[in-house]
Formats: sequence, C-alpha cells, structure tokens
Amino acid sequence: MGNCAIVGINWGDEGKGRMVDLLTERYDIVIRYQGGGNAGHTVINEYGKFALHLLPSGIFRKGVVNVLGNGVALDPENLWVEIGEVAGKGVPITPENLKISDRASLLLPWHRELDRLEEARLADKKYGSTKQGIAPFYSDKYQKKTILAGELLCPEHLKEHLKDLLEWKNLTLSGVYGAAPVTMEALENWINTYCEKIKPFICDTGVFLRNAQAEGKKILFEAQLGALRDLDYGIHPYTTSSNAIAAYAPVGSGLPSAKIDEIIGVVKAYSTCVGEGPFVCELFGQEAEKLRKAGAEYGAKTGRPRRVGPIDLVATRYGVQVQAATNIALTKLDVLSDMEKIPVCTHYLLDGKVTDEFPFPTLLEKAQPVTEYMDGWKTDISSIRKWEDLPVQAQKYVEFIENQIGCHIGYVSVGPERDSIIIR
Repeated sequence: MGNCAIVGINWGDEGKGRMVDLLTERYDIVIRYQGGGNAGHTVINEYGKFALHLLPSGIFRKGVVNVLGNGVALDPENLWVEIGEVAGKGVPITPENLKISDRASLLLPWHRELDRLEEARLADKKYGSTKQGIAPFYSDKYQKKTILAGELLCPEHLKEHLKDLLEWKNLTLSGVYGAAPVTMEALENWINTYCEKIKPFICDTGVFLRNAQAEGKKILFEAQLGALRDLDYGIHPYTTSSNAIAAYAPVGSGLPSAKIDEIIGVVKAYSTCVGEGPFVCELFGQEAEKLRKAGAEYGAKTGRPRRVGPIDLVATRYGVQVQAATNIALTKLDVLSDMEKIPVCTHYLLDGKVTDEFPFPTLLEKAQPVTEYMDGWKTDISSIRKWEDLPVQAQKYVEFIENQIGCHIGYVSVGPERDSIIIR
C-alpha cells in the first residue's frame, strides 16, 4: 500500500474525518494540505467525540506523525485552543507527533475581522462565510503579504515585517470599511499569547517528509471540504479559497514529489450543504427537517443547520471525476433506514433538456432535479459489519450509486464510530 488521499466528493461535511481516523492505522504520516479552521472533521473513538478544525485526524493514533502543510491557513489562536481541548481528553500532542510547516502562512486577527466586515457589506448577497478569515487570508497569501510560521523563530525580522503589514492592512480596515485600526500592541499581545505556544511544533517539514519518503513511509493526505467547494472547480463564487482536490495534495503538503497511489472519495448517502450557493437537489419543509434531524446535520464549526437533499448523482459523478477518485467511502447509510422510499437525484433538467453533466456555475441556478425513488429497507443496520448481512434493498441502493458514478464503493459507513464500517 502506497500513499493515499482522502477527499470530499461533494460540498464538504461528507465524513472525511471518520475515514482518516479509521485508516490511519495503515499509515505513518497524516498531512492536512489546505484549508483552515472554517470546517470541522467529526471523529468518534475511544477518547470521545471531537470536532477537529485544524489538527489532522490522525492525531489520535499512536506512532502516527501529523503535519500541517504549507497550504494550510494556520490560525495559531484556534490551533492552540484545539490542542488544549484534545490534549485535555488524554490525547498526547507533542512536537514528535505534530509538526507545523515553517512555510505555512499565519492567519492573523485582522483576517477574521475583514471576513466579518465584507459579509456585512454584501448583506443579502453574502457568500455564507464562516467568518474565520479564510478568504482574506488566501487573498493576502497570494499578494505575498502574510507571515510565514518560520518567521516566528526570527523575532527581530518578525517585528519589522509585522509593522509593514500592519500599516498596509489598516489602510483597508479604516479607509475601506471605516473600522478601527489594529494596533501594534494588540498584535504583539496576540503573538505572545498564541504564536509563542505553537513555536515548538514549527520545523522544516520538507526535510522531514523527504526523509520519510526515502525511508518508504506511507503518507495519508487529508483534505478539507469537497470538490464542489474547490476554488477552481467548485460552485464559484460559493467556494472556499483553496484547492480541495487531491491533485493539490503534493503541493500543499510540502512534498511536491509525492505520488498518490489511491484517492478515497467520501460521499454521504444523501446530500448536505452548509452555506450559500446553488444546491439543485435541496429538500425543504417537513421532509428536509426529518432528514436533518435523523442525520444530526448541523455544522461542526458553526452549528448552523445544514441544507439537505437526496444524493445527487450528477454532482457526485462530477466530484468523482474532478478528484480522480479510485475508491469511494459511502457514509451515513444508516440515517436512511427509516425511509419507506428513498429519493435519488438522477439527472438535471436544464433549459428543457435532461443532462447528466454538471453545469457551469452560473447555470446551476436554473437547473432542476430529476428525482427517482428506490425502495427503503426499514431496518436498523447500524450493527451490521458484513456486506452480505445488509438488507437487499440497501445493497441495491449502494450498487445503484456505484454504477451511476463510475467508481467502486469500497467502504460503507453505518454509524459514526470507528468500527461502524462495512468493507467491500
């Protein structure tokens, strides 16, 4: 077994964290390669239930080294709080099992403030940001106006760099939005309170990863969000500000020479979406609320009720193609167990024509779902661990999805716990 990427096929919230937590026993290193603290990976194991936002989901496995790569929006404040919460439940977190790339850029306090101010300015045209500063952060990163984590190890240089950035950023805060400027004193307090505490974890992860590669270590790449939130291939502009696809993993991880041998795409047995933007298969009213409650569909970061719908085969097929998935993990199949008939979005209707191709983002608002229904199984399947023990209707549902999206479904999750899995 070689290197593997675990990625989202749809809008995010598919259950990637539980799959990383499950599969890390086979790997030596787990790397988060993009995104920041704006989404959560829910993991349930012997330590308890966790909603991880920045820590890689391999942090619970003894002997596994977890890396925050250069592509991550590194928020020292949220990271330190998260380390405290996880360590407080008995999970060891040390510089031996958590390493932060010295080339990762810091998400600074003004990034969250700018996120909030811009969403307020947009009003009813807002993007649905979690207000964690992600878009302003990546904007600054590509303008080369961020602080690299490694600069925390060079205090004299850091102070001068911060002064330059502060002067520039206050032009936007005060001049554009009319907000109060950030002071150097407040910024230094923030650096001392949070950044100083994460310094022991910062190192040249490029050297570490190249050495690990030479030694034949197995690497698992963990993505945030899903293909439809990818900056380049998602439902623009209602995307995240980074590349959530597997192709970016070598770049964002700090090991551009990495070869990915397997790409496991995670798909929920029905559809969910947090935030704004087109969601063709969306259900409303009582039908939606029933599914939302059955699946406990509320954002791990924000607590916002997720928009829900039947599985969308058009969007899922596109996600499989964009991710170049070689295997699929289908999660939350157990949530559908009470349904007499299970809706499936099989096609889109666009301008009076049926299509199986995922439309250009601007056209998505006009697309309508074509819905078909499959027989439910009306049986609790949460304790089942073998494929042959699943009700025939459940097997047919999985096989139908597999056939329609063109990728083998190798894992079927029937519960949130680590062992609530059927391997085909």
